[in-house]
Formats: sequence, C-alpha cells, structure tokens
Amino acid sequence: MSQARRLDELGERLESEERRKRRNRGQEDYWRRVQDLFTRDVTVKALRELAESDARETVAFFSREVDFEDLSAAPVWKRLPASAFRLFEAIAWRLTPARRLLFAAATIVLALGWINYLVMLAKNGGWPHNPSLLLVAATLLFVLLALELRDKLSLKGDLEIARKIQFGLLPFEPWQSGSLSAHASMQTANTVGGDYFDLIDLGQGKVAVVIGDVAGKGMPAALLMALLQGSLRTLVTAGFRGAELIARLNQHLAANIPRNRLVTLFYAEVDPAVTPLLYVNAGHNPPLLARADGSQECLAGTGIALGILAEAEFECVETSFDAGARLLLYTDGIVEAENARDEAYGEERLAAFLASQREAEPQALVDGLVADVLAHSRPLRPRDDMTLLVLDRQG
Repeated sequence: MSQARRLDELGERLESEERRKRRNRGQEDYWRRVQDLFTRDVTVKALRELAESDARETVAFFSREVDFEDLSAAPVWKRLPASAFRLFEAIAWRLTPARRLLFAAATIVLALGWINYLVMLAKNGGWPHNPSLLLVAATLLFVLLALELRDKLSLKGDLEIARKIQFGLLPFEPWQSGSLSAHASMQTANTVGGDYFDLIDLGQGKVAVVIGDVAGKGMPAALLMALLQGSLRTLVTAGFRGAELIARLNQHLAANIPRNRLVTLFYAEVDPAVTPLLYVNAGHNPPLLARADGSQECLAGTGIALGILAEAEFECVETSFDAGARLLLYTDGIVEAENARDEAYGEERLAAFLASQREAEPQALVDGLVADVLAHSRPLRPRDDMTLLVLDRQG
C-alpha cells in the first residue's frame, strides 16, 4: 500500500473519530441541559413551599373575592356545586373574553370526561375505551395555560426591570457621616413593593432619615412609592423642613393619589454634631429608640397618614439622640408577619430582640432581625413588604 493511501486512511479514521467525539459531546450536552432544566436551583425547601404555602395562597387568591357565607348552612350536596360554580366564575372573570370562552369550554369538557370515566368505571371497573373527552379538555387547558404563561413571563420581565429601577432609587449601601451611620434592608412580598426609605442631605451637615409605607403591594404601590420619593425630595430641595414639609407633601399626595390609597411616613432630621433629633410621624409604626443606658422610647405618631385629608396638620417633636443611641425604623411587614397559628411577630417581640442585640453591629442587627421574623413566620412566606433602617450615633 502506498504512503499516500495510508495517509488518506489515517486521515479518514481521525476524522471519523472526531465526528464520534463531537456526537458524544453533543449527546452529553443534551442530557446535561435536560438534567439542568429539572434540577437546577430546585431545593427541598422550594418543593415544600410548593406543596404548602403556594397551594394555600393560590386557593386564597382565587377565592378572596368570593362570598361563601350564605352557603355555610346548606347541605353538602348543594354547597359543593354552588361553591365550585362561584369559584369558576371568579376565575373566569379574570380572563379576557376569548380566554374566558376557552376556559368555560375546557371546564365543561373536563366535567363530561370525568362523568364518562366514572360511569365506565361503575360498569366494567376499568378505564373508558375512548378517553377523547379528557384528552380534548387537557388540550384546551394546556393551550389556555400556554397563553397565560406567555403573558406572565412577559410581565415578569418588565417587573424585574422595574425592581432594578426601584432598588436603584434607594440607598442600600451602608452610610456614615461623622458620628452617624445607617444600614438598611428591604424584602418585598412581590417583585416590587410599596415600602420606602431614604437618607436625604439637608445641607450644613444635617440629614433627613425617612421611612414610609404605601398601602398595598405590587406595581400600584411601587408607582406611588416613586411618586412619594420624588415629591419629598422636590419639597426638600425647595427649602421646606419639619412639619411644614410633611404638610406640603400631604397636600400634594391628597390631590394626586387614588382615594383608596394612603401613605404612612416617618421623617426625622438629625445632625452629627448635635444630639437633638426632630421628627414627624405621619401614622407610621413608631420607631424604637434604644439609648445607651438600655432604655427604649417609642416615637409615636404626631399626625395622621398622608393622602387622606389635605388640610391635616402635623407636629414636629424633639427628642435626644445621644452617643451610643440606636434608632430602629421599620414598616408594618415586620410586626404583622404571622405564623401558621396567626400569631403576629408583634412590637413586644421586636423590642425584646432590639434589647438583646445592644452590642451587635448594625448590619448584624438588620440581618438577624430579618432572619428572626422569617423564622417566626415559617413555613408561611411574608405577605407584606418588610423594610428596616438602623441609625446609630457612635460614642
């Protein structure tokens, strides 16, 4: 055999071996992708939440606007069909007209399919010879699911962008000026939320510490939160301070937010060089001021929530904020977090936790409190946004 022929055969074998390796690598990559599709980021905790909290919250979501009270005294044979129809109606009205028709057709076909199956089971004890009704119902429901899933994924992408924008508006990075330092944390119940906190430079070394809560959750609350922040900062830039600032903000919100919405807000002005702290509490949860001697003070309300009455008046109160003091600001998602026994975390538990962490670093206090609230609520997930801001005056 000539040298050229041997070289050609060797080249063919090498090329064949390379194709085989590429094919094997392609098969391995394929099965790796399939494995990742069903196993990546899947945890036992997530599966437990799917079976427990997700299922419970789904039923609560679809039935929250359905009135079942008048059926409580009815016999079971009457109560169950009536309840099922009301639930079906509540779900259907959430869909577009065309999808509502598809959902109704799928539900009717599914019901007929199950009736057929039960009849055949009673007659011969086996699966019906013609399961076409169930197949048609499954196909219709799958089409409806695909349509709704497309909308959800599209909306989810928009919400993720909105979340990045919202979080970019808030000062999450640890802050320090002279003897003052601040650390914050926020966890939203949904992708975006209605909680708000801020640190605003007032000039001459002073800073405004703000925390607020827009009634509601999700995108509507997030939009109002952005309005709140923009309005407050504009008024601060215009030179308004203290009670006058909050009164002007209230007038603006009362004229521009829906009547079924309100905003609670705590606003404080503090100077690193002097000890007094001036604050206005417009219907917000009273922050806890822990002093160096171990005593605690609740900074109670000095006015009603914003956006209710345009002519409402607010009082500015002064309190001491000496060296070694720590101010804990929070939203109602912290104290109202409930466990499976409907027990709220509560202000007493919050005050006790703050007292037990007198020597803790600010960030450790924030992280520890969030973990304690989540442990209290487990296995339930928080139903409201949770925001914390800790302001320390160092000794």
